[in-house]
Amino acid sequence: MDRRHFLTTLAGGAVASRLSAQTAAKPNIVLIYADDVGYGDISCYGASRVKTPNLDRLAAGGMRFTNAHSSSATCTPSRYSLLTGEYAWRKKGTGVLPGDATLIIPTDRQTLPGLLQKQGYHTAAVGKWHLGLGSKEVDWNTEIRPGPLEVGFDYSFIIPATGDRVPCVFVENHRVANLDPKDPIRVNYEHAIGDEPTGKANPELLKMHPSHGHDMAIVNGISRIGYMTGGKSALWVDEQIADTITAKAVNFINQNRTNPFFLYFATHDIHVPRVPNPRFVGKTPMGPRGDAIAELDWSVGQVLDTLDRNRMTDNTLVIFSSDNGPVVDDGYRDDAVEKLGAHKPAGPLRGGKYSNFDGGTRIPMLARWPGHVQADAQSSALISQVDYFASFGAIAGQKPAPGAAPDSLDMHDAILGRDRKGREWLVEHAGALALIEGDWKLILPSNGQKINRNTSTEMGNDPAPQLYDLSKDIGEKNNVADQNPDRVKAMMARLAKLR
Repeated sequence: MDRRHFLTTLAGGAVASRLSAQTAAKPNIVLIYADDVGYGDISCYGASRVKTPNLDRLAAGGMRFTNAHSSSATCTPSRYSLLTGEYAWRKKGTGVLPGDATLIIPTDRQTLPGLLQKQGYHTAAVGKWHLGLGSKEVDWNTEIRPGPLEVGFDYSFIIPATGDRVPCVFVENHRVANLDPKDPIRVNYEHAIGDEPTGKANPELLKMHPSHGHDMAIVNGISRIGYMTGGKSALWVDEQIADTITAKAVNFINQNRTNPFFLYFATHDIHVPRVPNPRFVGKTPMGPRGDAIAELDWSVGQVLDTLDRNRMTDNTLVIFSSDNGPVVDDGYRDDAVEKLGAHKPAGPLRGGKYSNFDGGTRIPMLARWPGHVQADAQSSALISQVDYFASFGAIAGQKPAPGAAPDSLDMHDAILGRDRKGREWLVEHAGALALIEGDWKLILPSNGQKINRNTSTEMGNDPAPQLYDLSKDIGEKNNVADQNPDRVKAMMARLAKLR
């Protein structure tokens, strides 16, 4: 080899090495954010009446976390905290939103996707949004802004709120997808509009009946929360939602082979109404709820297969988690209670969605990044989803802007399995606030209902403080507050300071 060829080869190798190092420093990040999936709902966490081979495959290739938490026991506040790095209980108006709510994330603040954009990431939000749209009453027939694109996403294809709330349409970037302008959409959450039938007045038109609420506008034979008319060409078909949004997620990955990307893939499954595609019906003995878990697992598999096909697996951090704990009957008669059998959606935990107990916020979390996260491993590190902001930023090499993400801690070493302890403490949020500090959990006094009348969930409300030693009592059955008054006092003082 002559000197010139040698130097050219050497230079080329140096460039390739720098590019390789740069790529390793900026992995793609895929966050698969499931809806209402409990700690015990998937087979790698012990479920036996439903099989989740793709989630098991993700767990086998990475880390399974046993002490990871959403920041709230309901969806909107958890999503707000995740994307802003701020506990939702600090900000009014971040409770579960109606389908016509305005955007609750200020457009002048840095968000998780906005942070990653500064490092050259292409960012996408696909699936459930439920953080509001617009700055005033939304006109669904024109450009809808502000929304995901104004808070850090380059592309969005979203369910505006939830599957059980109108409008039952997808919004792609700033417009309702497939809308016929000659058939404008009208939405109202106060009173009926037009002469469309409703679930309450016309139950004979329903293919799935409500158990409580959910008796307003009928779309695809299912009555919803809220009223709407018009937009017939844009209405989704529930049985096709998973296919539609999964295809959008896969397409985004395919289009970003040559640059780092962040995909926030927020599935509809397994939120109500649970109407999985016919090819998943009967896949489990648990009816639509179990079959929706199988459909969710398929969606995860499609994402993993796409990374494999594009040879992106080794340079992609994949996180799977859920926005809150499980709920069985959440408003529709879908045999979820009757066919539950021995399945325990929250595993060994007490409570579920809406609850102050750990079943409300301790959720499944899987992390895979070959060569960086140990395969087939388990971690008991204490982690909150509010930490994704600072942690993903650290992995990408970008710190939050001054004043941004006030509650987000850099836990990337815990997410990658290098630190098996994680946080010293975290705050959980449901009807009351709770503090976890090491093995101890304190739930502040509250006077709400003991059992949710609609969902039959144990809510964890009590007029006296509750203290649990989670190392001995993961099911929070034995309140030891009276035996530990000094610990209760100290933990209440810390919560007061944090507030």
